[in-house]
Amino acid sequence: MQLEKVVIGVPREIMPGENRVSAIPETVEKMITAGAEVLIEAGAGAGAFIDDAEYQAKGAEIIEDLQKLYSRANVILKVKEPRQHEKYGKHETELFSENSVVISFLHPAHSVNHEGLKIMAERNITGFTLDGIPRISRAQQMDSLTSMSTVAGYKAVIFAANHLGRFIPMMPTSFGIINPAQFLIVGTGVAGLQSIATAKRLGAKVKTLDIRPEANEQARSLGAENIEFDVPQELAVGDGGYARRLPEEWYEKEKELLASHIEQSDAVILTALVPGEVAPKIVDENMVSKMKKGSVIVDIAVDQGGNCTLTRCGEEYKHEGITISGIMNVPATLPIDATNMFAKSTYNFFAYIIENGAVKTDTTDEIVESTLVTHNGKIVHHGTLMAMGMEE
Repeated sequence: MQLEKVVIGVPREIMPGENRVSAIPETVEKMITAGAEVLIEAGAGAGAFIDDAEYQAKGAEIIEDLQKLYSRANVILKVKEPRQHEKYGKHETELFSENSVVISFLHPAHSVNHEGLKIMAERNITGFTLDGIPRISRAQQMDSLTSMSTVAGYKAVIFAANHLGRFIPMMPTSFGIINPAQFLIVGTGVAGLQSIATAKRLGAKVKTLDIRPEANEQARSLGAENIEFDVPQELAVGDGGYARRLPEEWYEKEKELLASHIEQSDAVILTALVPGEVAPKIVDENMVSKMKKGSVIVDIAVDQGGNCTLTRCGEEYKHEGITISGIMNVPATLPIDATNMFAKSTYNFFAYIIENGAVKTDTTDEIVESTLVTHNGKIVHHGTLMAMGMEE
């Protein structure tokens, strides 16, 4: 990898509660060794307990003024999607240099990010979204979504345990046996499987639902009870084993099936995603209203709109005695391990798309095609164009 004339900017994340950073001293050293100049905003690593001096020791330049960092950098590595920067009174996309490259979790299908994407396109900024990396063997080491899903699945159960007003494991007492808490996990991809494993470790009784046979088999191997939902596989399973968006009538069938199980559950963990698209709505207000008071819903599909119609992005609140958690940056609550995994996978992706100092934008490459969001003044990402109601 040759990075001469490449200036990489690593800003401090501005999303409330976001403690991760997109580069660690180890990856900074690799980029500088390859010929890049690396600019780190002062304090960028503080949330992950990385001091500025550690970056400087590897050759990075610490920049106090974010506007100067953005004006000099032609590649920006971020964790979360650009948003309004209160200090400067501008959207972050307006601070980036024109014609620069941005690599981040852009979550482009989510409507809250569409305005920023339009600005990026207008300013000819090339954007890659890390949540679009395909699940193929050659992309494993750059798959940030999988590594962050591991964190999110683990912490979702911890959040649920924190909000529950009861024990999770079966508890023998002098007053009799307290039965274990009932957990329902919808979607058993990486996040869902980690949720199952964590809930089982805590002693919960776990039920799951997924539309993919392989995912159900993996859930059973962890000790979960599957809720049977017979969906034609040509509808359910897409490339790389990811779930596909179902026709709306199938989501209605899924809701009907889930209703009684949700009513019986103490905690519901929602993880169902369709890569690059808005998350399907599979839990509605009527279903929530029938849950036991004191129960919990943790919706970690919230970055792509959430699986529950009552989820509020970035909020935890009570609805008729039911706690609904829509915390958006769950991996940020485990910043040391999450940052380490994220920075390494981001470096691997960056190293892949940079060739002789130039950025690959050829969409015949499967990895490029699934991650490229804006290029040559246009929004080009299929799932985003669908969500925006635009034709390609």
